[in-house]
Amino acid sequence: MKALSHPGGVPEFAKTWSILQGQIFLKPIRNDADYRRMVALANQLADHVEGEEGSLADLFGVVSDLIEVWESHHPDLPKAEPKDVLRYLLDAHDLKQKDLADIASPTVISDILAGRRAISKSVAKALAERFGTDVSAFM
Repeated sequence: MKALSHPGGVPEFAKTWSILQGQIFLKPIRNDADYRRMVALANQLADHVEGEEGSLADLFGVVSDLIEVWESHHPDLPKAEPKDVLRYLLDAHDLKQKDLADIASPTVISDILAGRRAISKSVAKALAERFGTDVSAFM
């Protein structure tokens, strides 16, 4: 069974992939900086593929799919107080305070949402990991 049908095999394919990545940013989106670079690439491609089919249109499709996956898991957060960001994320993910019991007690979460308590660094880090956001959203 052939793993790849590329004439040169995996080493040649890896070399070609490396050359391509040297020319454009094409890889999984792992953070906001990657996201911004991918959106910029999509915008550049959109200028050249309007109404056309072929390689660039296919590349535009792949880039658009990567962006869509990122956006579905990383909604735009409101520019707001950390407690309001937390409230927004709870609503967006259809979660209750008790669903964050692995991060902090429901009492602590309640106090944060009511504005009676600030979010500690450790809780902010855990929330950022849970929701796939930057820790600064909670600080």
